[in-house]
Amino acid sequence: QVQLVESGGGLVQPGGSLRLSCAASRSIFSIYVMGWYRQAPGKQRDVVATITNGGNTNYTDSVKGRFTISRDNAKNTVLLQMNSLKPEDTAVYYCTAYYALRTYWGQGTQVTVSS
Repeated sequence: QVQLVESGGGLVQPGGSLRLSCAASRSIFSIYVMGWYRQAPGKQRDVVATITNGGNTNYTDSVKGRFTISRDNAKNTVLLQMNSLKPEDTAVYYCTAYYALRTYWGQGTQVTVSS
């Protein structure tokens, strides 16, 4: 099993930055894919960014050029650096890991972009 704990959410003004962190309860070296999803009120949960253990990344179009996902295998952590934040980025952000044919989710962290 894998427990995931997110941190780093909060309230930020448009154009600002936040860095989300996801700490895993076990080594992530063998976890093939980790990523971030988000869910805005009244909407479905959608993928934001993913990263493989080989370092290959994918981003949803709306965040390309603004968000960067990275993983630190030594610290069992996945990061999401979010720059140039927009009000439409407001959502609960969830960390996810695909391991041993199962998808694991964190509890989520709220990101609010508002002036």
